[in-house]
This record gives sequence, C-alpha cells and structure tokens, in this order.
Amino acid sequence: MRLRKFRVRAYRCIHDSGEITVGDLAAFVGRNESGKTTILQALTLLNRDEKISELDLCDEMTEELKEEVKLAEGEFELNEYEMEILKEKFPGLPEIKKIKLFRTNRNPKVQYEFEGTEISDADDGGLNSWENFTKEILEFLDTLPNHVRIQINTKLFEGEVPKNQESFDSGMAEFSNELHVIAIEESKILEEWEKIYHKPENQFSNLLSGESQKVALKNFIFSELHPRFVYFSDYKKIYGNINLNEYLRKENEQKQDSIEFIEEFDKAETVRNLFYLAELDMNELDEVKEQPSKCIKLLNTASNRLTKKLNPAWKGDPIHVDLRYNPGNIMSVVISDVHKDGTITNTGLLNRRAEGFKWTFSFIVNFAAETQRSELKEAILLLDEPARNLHPTQQMGISDLLKNLAGSNQVLYATHSPFMIFDYTPGNLLVVELDKRKHLSRIFYDYWNADDKTLTPILYGLCRGQVEAIVDREIGTNSRPVIIVETMSDSMYLNSFDKFLQDPNISMNPLNVIAAYNKNSVLPLAIFYRNHGYKTFVLLDNTEESKQISAQLESNQFSTVQTIFFERDGKKMESIEDYVVVEDYLHAVNQTYEIKLRQEGYSNLTPESIDSKDSNGILEKLRRVWQEHSEDDWGEFNNEEITRYICEKITLEETNFLSDKTKDQFRSLYRLIAERIRQYQNTATKPDLEKFQKKRE
Repeated sequence: MRLRKFRVRAYRCIHDSGEITVGDLAAFVGRNESGKTTILQALTLLNRDEKISELDLCDEMTEELKEEVKLAEGEFELNEYEMEILKEKFPGLPEIKKIKLFRTNRNPKVQYEFEGTEISDADDGGLNSWENFTKEILEFLDTLPNHVRIQINTKLFEGEVPKNQESFDSGMAEFSNELHVIAIEESKILEEWEKIYHKPENQFSNLLSGESQKVALKNFIFSELHPRFVYFSDYKKIYGNINLNEYLRKENEQKQDSIEFIEEFDKAETVRNLFYLAELDMNELDEVKEQPSKCIKLLNTASNRLTKKLNPAWKGDPIHVDLRYNPGNIMSVVISDVHKDGTITNTGLLNRRAEGFKWTFSFIVNFAAETQRSELKEAILLLDEPARNLHPTQQMGISDLLKNLAGSNQVLYATHSPFMIFDYTPGNLLVVELDKRKHLSRIFYDYWNADDKTLTPILYGLCRGQVEAIVDREIGTNSRPVIIVETMSDSMYLNSFDKFLQDPNISMNPLNVIAAYNKNSVLPLAIFYRNHGYKTFVLLDNTEESKQISAQLESNQFSTVQTIFFERDGKKMESIEDYVVVEDYLHAVNQTYEIKLRQEGYSNLTPESIDSKDSNGILEKLRRVWQEHSEDDWGEFNNEEITRYICEKITLEETNFLSDKTKDQFRSLYRLIAERIRQYQNTATKPDLEKFQKKRE
C-alpha cells in the first residue's frame, strides 16, 4: 500500500499543509525550523497503534480544536496483491483500489473511508465473521438442556476476537474438550457440535470481525493490511570498546539510567543493532568465552556476517569489521581498510577513526539493523536527515541504500543536502517553508516557486551536471574555451553587451563565461577547468587582489596570454564598469537611487561630482560618495543593482541612455579577448594541453 496524497492539520507548527501528492521516493527540503520533521512525525499518526499527545496539538488553533479536526489523513493506493486479498475475503464488494485513512483529535483510533465505493453498514447475518460465529455457537448452547448448559464456560465467545490462530485453536480445543466431558452421554449434542467445530468457514483464518460489511472490511484492513510508517531519526555513535556487563544489565533492564562504557557509548540500542547484524548471541558467547578456539571461531563468523551486511552501503574502499573479546568482558570493535588489490591496512580500534567515520559507521549499523529487523516490505519509511554529517560520497552511498529500499517500500525523507536529492520529479521533491509571521509551515511540490534560500540545496543538486562537465576530460577537450570572471556582474555585462552589439566578428559565442563565486575561488576554478582539458582564460579587475591572483596563476603555469586584465588603448582599467561612459553609468545610478533614496536627500550625481573624488575607477569614486553620506542613511553603494538595471534595459531594448562611445569601448574589450584566444590557439600544442590532466585509473 502506497501513500499518494496526505494532509496535516493542527499539528505543532502545521496549521494546514493542504493536500500534498507524493511519490515512492520523496525528499522534503527546507530550512531549519521549517517543519520537515513535523511533517514526517505527523504521518506516524496514521499508524494503527500511535498515540496522540495533547502537547502536539497546535496552540494557535485552540478554537478550531474544540471541534473534531482531522490531524492527519492519507489517501493510499492498494497494490494488486492487496486488491486480490480483499476480493477473496469480500467477494460481494466492488473492487477497492484506494482507501483513505485519518486520525482526529477526538477519536483515539485510525478511521477509514472508501470514497466512491458503496459498502453496507447494516448488520449482515450471513457474514462469515467472529461475531456471527460466536452468535451461532451461543444460539446452539441455548438449545441444550439446562443441566448441561449451566456447566459450560462461554467466556471465549463473550470476549474480544482472539489475537491469533494459536489463541483461537487453544481456546476452541479447551472448550471442545470441556463440552465432550460435560455432554459425554449426549451423543446428539456432540454430533451437532462437531458439525459446527469442523466447518471450514469457521476456521480462524476464514473469520472476519464485524457485524456489517463495512465494519468487517475496516477491521480486516486494520489487522491485515494497515500501512506501516517506520520513523528513523538520529542515531548515536559507536566508539570502540563495549563493556558487556553494562550492556547486559541494560538489556535486562536492571539499570534505568544511561549505560557507561570504557570508551564512551551513547545508547545500548546501538550496541544491540551491532550484535543483531552480526547475529551474535550473547548467551552463546557466554558459553564459549573461556574456550579461546571456540570463541575466536564464533566471533570470526559474526565479524564476517557484519562486514558483509555493512559494505553495500559503504562508499570508497571496503572495510572489514572484527569483533574481539578481551579480558574483563570487553568487546572491541576493530576496523580495517580493504584495498582493491586485497591488501589490508589501517587496522585498529574504531575510536581511532575520525568523528565523521565513526558517525557514518554507526549510522549504517543502526539503519541497516532497523530495516532488516523490521523485515521492511511495503512499509512507508520516514527518515529525518539520513545523511547528516556524512561526506558527499557517503551521502551518495546512503542514497543508493534508499533507492534499493524504495523498490519494496515507500521512502519519505527530510534533507538539507544537494547530494541526497536525486529525483526532481514533482511529488518526489517537496519543499517546506515557514511563514514566521504566522508560524505556519507550507508544503508544495512546484518547488521552483520556493524561496531562494529554500531552493539553495536544490539548485546545487541541479548543477551537479555542471560539476561532472568539468571533471569529464572528453567534454573539456572538445568544448569551447572558457573565460572565468571574478563576479556575477562581469558575466552579466559580457553576455548582455554581446547581445546588444550583435557583432559576429567579436562575439562571445565562441566562449563559455564562468562566474566565480568570489575572488578567492578564481584560482582553483581556473586550475580545475585547465586540468580537465578546457582551454581556460581568466578576466581580472585591475586591483591589487586581482594582481595577486595573476601571479598565482603564473606560478601554476598559466601563460600571460591566458590572463586578461581590463584595458583600453594600452591603459589599464579598474573594472568592467569603466567600459561604460561615466555619463551613461550615472544615468543608471541616478535612475536606481533617485527613488530608493528620495527620503534621504539624494540628488542626481554628475560627472563633475564624480571626477572630484580622488579614487581610481568609477566604482571606487561612487563608494567614496556613499561614504560621505553614511550619516544620511544611504547605506553602501551596490554596483550589482546598477548592473541589473543596465542589463535589464538592454534586454527590454530601452538603451537610449547608452552612447556609441560605450558600445565602442565594449567592442575593444571583446577584441582584446578574441586576440588572446587566437594567440593561445596558435601557440598551444597538444602535449601542453595534456600535461596537466591526470591519467584516469
């Protein structure tokens, strides 16, 4: 049974999630405190034995909660096997393909709805149910002579339905034996009883529970088909040595507080999961621990089982886990690295490993044990940050584990990591946002409409293809040259003016323009592209920081041809903004800030007011002007706003403020870039291009 839609109301910070559609492997992405965990935990309310706490009800909805409110509801799709079972048990009912489950603040039990399916709520004497079965037996007993009737114990048929086949068989056998003893001389009574007792339809596996079709259907689904939500949250770390005396004391519930180990352990459940995966029986270990050869054999077998179960989710070089018994009833966890050539290195206690390694190891132990112990199949797994603290390669290992589980289960999980987002299909990727003013969580699957900060991990995940394009040498070698610029503004100007000038002789089309995140990222980004086969150029401002970047590029074997400074007519320029004529640039500044700073006494700037500032480049001069007005609440000058204004006007073809001189000055920049590319292509040889590339293993 798979969850297809759900809705949460009046639960913690969720006033109303609205109706949400989900797929078989769905990720919830949102900022901290947005409500991701709340959503997952709210869905557990649909488990049949889950209890609702008053503390979980939304404080802001006190008035609404005076009435009955559906706190959690889900629409479920039945698989073919489940539909066949219902058809077999209820042959007179129409085919049931989906059901709705919900839990309210007034009813402690999960309730069912069968939308679009007519099911009778009237008592049905012909229904093969426990209630009708017991009614038949009690009516049979009422026909017996009084001296026999008063001796018979009818408690079995007056109580609740037996829990299982064993209880039913035991109770029925006891009752039948008692009846045979009491009515030993009444052959007619025993003959009639045997007919009832051995009727095939009166076997426990064939009996339903309920006096009407609807009640029987609900009870059958509750006991046999009710979906199971399994919630996984944080797990504690394993460190190295396990004090088995303390562990067993906790297992036997002789100690109520947290257990202490020689080398810290957080919880006994983690140790229990470790031993479960290893299939290590503590009683068996206790029997052989004084016999070294048997003890070693037992632990070797357990260690091999444990290693085999952990490695499928472990990325990088495989590991081997050894469980070793030491004096003092101490169990040590020893880890070794296993390399491709079969060599084993770095053998030592788990506590010697890095914190990230210990967390990864502990998480996989716990997660693997919990999923295997539950024999998860057709369950709905709810995972809260399953890759927390893991390296990206390990996160991808966990994502592989989730994909495998999603084959026979439905997996819903919360994450912040772009490496844990691998399905961008609407319904398999949902965003959770919090309206802080109303303290409402909102969930929606048109995630492209999310807040920019919420979108950050999604966008990083979507850009993984760009990263792969850098490291794929075939793509790099056969691609257009790249030019790396220091800021997003540089990229916007290059692309916008290229479109504006429409000059095929100096177009940027032969280039891929790559904007660095900041100046510190220019050098490594350039090296990455160069080392992976791209013909790489770097465009730099004429500042001291940029000059240092140029020197570092040269020391990393970039030629002077590949490093391009802004210049015009042999004169270096501070920034790309200096290619815009001062009057043109100030038009954009005045249009942007005249409205923005109207209340702060802003007046239009002129070339004369700018030229009076003792600074290089128009950006530095404008920053000086803004500094002089710091007490007037002008804030800081933001050149990116001006970039956006100019580029937007180019897009809208509203460029009357841009002079021919500005166009000519940008043409000179494009000519400079084109000339450097030609120089490089004429001088670079194939060995030069290949010497920086690492050989693939």
